[in-house]
Amino acid sequence: MPRRYFELFDDIYTPGCWELDDPTDQSGQEMANPWMFRKGEPVQMEESLRVPISRPGRPLDFSMAGVGVTPVVHAKVASILNRLAPDDVQLFPVNVASQSEPYFLVNVTRVVKCIDDEASEEVQYWKPEDGRPEKVGKYRAVSGMRIDPSKVGDARVFRTWGWTIALIVSEEIKEALERAGVTGVKFKEVTGPSAISPEERERNRKLLELREQTDAAREAFWRTLGRLDEEAIIPIVVGGSWPAQRQVWRIIHRPGGRTLLVTDGLSDFFVDRVAPSVGFGLELALETDEPLGDVERSWPLLLLERVAYEVAEHEHVRERLKAGFMSMEVSGKGMPEALVTHEGRVGVLLGMASSTLPQYFAMPAGEVRLVTVKALLPAELVYLLEHGRRGRDELVRQFVERGEGYLSRARRPSVV
Repeated sequence: MPRRYFELFDDIYTPGCWELDDPTDQSGQEMANPWMFRKGEPVQMEESLRVPISRPGRPLDFSMAGVGVTPVVHAKVASILNRLAPDDVQLFPVNVASQSEPYFLVNVTRVVKCIDDEASEEVQYWKPEDGRPEKVGKYRAVSGMRIDPSKVGDARVFRTWGWTIALIVSEEIKEALERAGVTGVKFKEVTGPSAISPEERERNRKLLELREQTDAAREAFWRTLGRLDEEAIIPIVVGGSWPAQRQVWRIIHRPGGRTLLVTDGLSDFFVDRVAPSVGFGLELALETDEPLGDVERSWPLLLLERVAYEVAEHEHVRERLKAGFMSMEVSGKGMPEALVTHEGRVGVLLGMASSTLPQYFAMPAGEVRLVTVKALLPAELVYLLEHGRRGRDELVRQFVERGEGYLSRARRPSVV
C-alpha cells in the first residue's frame, strides 16, 4: 500500500488550553532568532531554555510555542519521537513555567523536497521581482498541500523543502501519538488524491494569474507615491464584501515625515467572476504628518478601515465617490477625543483634490479613482451639515488656504 503522511498541527482551539510564548534563556532574555527551529537544520544549544506561558490554561502534550511556532512536547511525546525517528529530530529539555513535569523542545532536522505542485491545490513561488533574492525559487504559499511519498525516503518526521513551515509525520508516528493519547495534536493528510477537481484547479490557476497581475500593477503605482513599506502589509480580514474577498492596507512613507495609508483591494477583480476587472474602481488614501508609532493600532488606520467598510458595503456610496465629493460619519470608538462628536461619531470628507496625489491611476483592466479621506473636527462636520454643498466648498477653501489640504490630523484648530 502507498505510504501515508500527515501535516502535524497544534490544536489551538482546544477549549481552556494554554498558549506558550517564544523560548527564552534562563534569565528570560528572548532568543534573537526564534525561527531557527523551523529551518529543518541541526542547531547547537549551549544552555537550557525556558518557555513562558502567554495564556494560562490546561497543559497540552503538544504545543507550538510563540511566533517561531516551535514544537514543545511532554516527555511521553519526546519518548515516541526518540524511539521512532531518532535521526529526524533533536530534543532539548526546557523548563515550562509552572510545570514540574519534563518538557522538550523539538527541532526537526530533516528537510525533504517532496511537495507535489500538480496535486496540491495551489502553490506560489517567490520571484526575482518580489525583492527577496534569498527566497527566489522557494514557495511563497502552499494551499491544499500534497506530497509525493516516493521522494520521502526513510524520513518519519520532516519539514518540506521550500516551505519549512510545514511539519510532516509518517502514519506510524501519527498512530503512536494517538495510541498514547497525546493532547494538543491535529493531523491533516498530505498524501492521496488531490482534494480539488481539474476544473477547480483551472479556476484557481486563473485566479492566481489575475491576482499577480493586479498586485503587480497596483504596487507599481504605490511606489510612485513614496517609499512603500515592504514589511507593512496589513491584512485585516480574508472574506467579506471586498471584490476578491481580501482586505489589505499598505503603508507609504512620503516626504516631510508624512505617512500615507491606502486600501489595497477595493480595485481587485471580482473573485466570483474569474474575469479581469477593477472591482469597485476605487482605492482610498489617508495621509497624515502626525507620528503614528504602531501603525496597526493607530487611529488613521482604524478610520480608514471604517470608511472602507462603508464603501464596500454600499453601492450608492461608491457611485457618489466616482462622481466627486461626499461626506460620511463613522463610529468614533477608539478614536482621538478631538475628532469625536457628542454622538460618538467621526466625520470625514471624501474626494478632496491633492496637488501631490493623482485622482486616477491605470490598471490592466481599466482606470481606478484614488479617493482621499480627510478627518473632520466636530465643528467642521456641523458646519458642513448645516450649509450643505456651499459649506463643503468653504471648508475645502479654508483647508487649502491654511495649508491643511487633505491631510488628516487630530491635533489642529478648526477652520470654522
